[in-house]
Amino acid sequence: MIYRSLFYLPGILTAEAVSADGTAMDDEKENDMENFINNAPFALVLVFLVIGFVLLIKGADFFVEGSSSVAKRLHVPAIIIGLTIVAMGTSLPETAVSVSAALTGNNELAVSNVIGSNIFNLMVVIGVCAMIAAVSVAKETIKRDIPLSLICAGLLLLFGIAGFGDKAGMTLGHLDGVIFIGAFAGYIFYMIRIALKASKEGKKVEIEGGSDDEIRLISVPLSILFIIGGAIAIAVGGDVTVDAASRIAGDLGMSQTLIGLTIVSIGTSLPELVTSIVAARKNEVDMALGNAIGSNIFNILMVLGIASAISPVRIITENIIDLCVLLAFTVCAWIFAGTKKKIGRTEGFCMVALYAVYAVYIIVR
Repeated sequence: MIYRSLFYLPGILTAEAVSADGTAMDDEKENDMENFINNAPFALVLVFLVIGFVLLIKGADFFVEGSSSVAKRLHVPAIIIGLTIVAMGTSLPETAVSVSAALTGNNELAVSNVIGSNIFNLMVVIGVCAMIAAVSVAKETIKRDIPLSLICAGLLLLFGIAGFGDKAGMTLGHLDGVIFIGAFAGYIFYMIRIALKASKEGKKVEIEGGSDDEIRLISVPLSILFIIGGAIAIAVGGDVTVDAASRIAGDLGMSQTLIGLTIVSIGTSLPELVTSIVAARKNEVDMALGNAIGSNIFNILMVLGIASAISPVRIITENIIDLCVLLAFTVCAWIFAGTKKKIGRTEGFCMVALYAVYAVYIIVR
């Protein structure tokens, strides 16, 4: 037998075994982990779901730390590290889940994971922060980032309905994925360019992980270990999370869309929520909204771009409705942010309340 492995950022996907003449092995050679989870007691499946989340989150942390250290040794400017490695690191768990879901035919989970994560980041993470301490909003977030986020969500809605990349329609095909990845590369290049320009002009540039003090320098062997170990943890975590979520959906009679919008998306977004709450208690939430909007842009362009470029992702009616909700919530946050250049406790409470109403809707629909 010849084993052909498919690699993608951030990690290694499950190897596909093929015979010497290039044909795939029989279905009986399916993933052993998937078979084990499908036959395990329900309580054990819940444990595996938590393990999957831990592998995704900690794997992303190790991958980013190792990669950032290597980049720093190569004298890559801290601003570029913050805008690329660190920024993309927050979307690595969603990338692993959506790519794994797309490859295993769990298309509903691939899309709903991204949409659910975006809605949770925007309405709950920012809303809870604002309820603790007012969230200041930068001028660039109002004039540039939020409109870009709306454009990205609108493109996903358009591509999903029109099915430009697939003749069947209502599908994100290979072409759509390539367009998203190209747009993502252009976005990164644009952000790096304006950040470097502002830095040269002596302006203060606030980017998470974008200063030398925030990037820890570790030994080369340890960096390589972090990168490889983190990549493997992310890949395995993505597979385990998808398998466990699919099993839970089947046992509870829930759709994969509902599981993706709730359990999976919240699980992958919990670190951002915890970090933001800690920052809010210290009154250090100036970049909170900008980070959330940036993460939402990354999730659509990078996560779904990679997933659909590798394997076409089918869009269902519920996804279209949820995308419209995401657009409406983004406009709502835009209005809140633009009124007083900050989001206060009242607005934060309204955002969390709106999310609660939406959560009830997707459960009963």
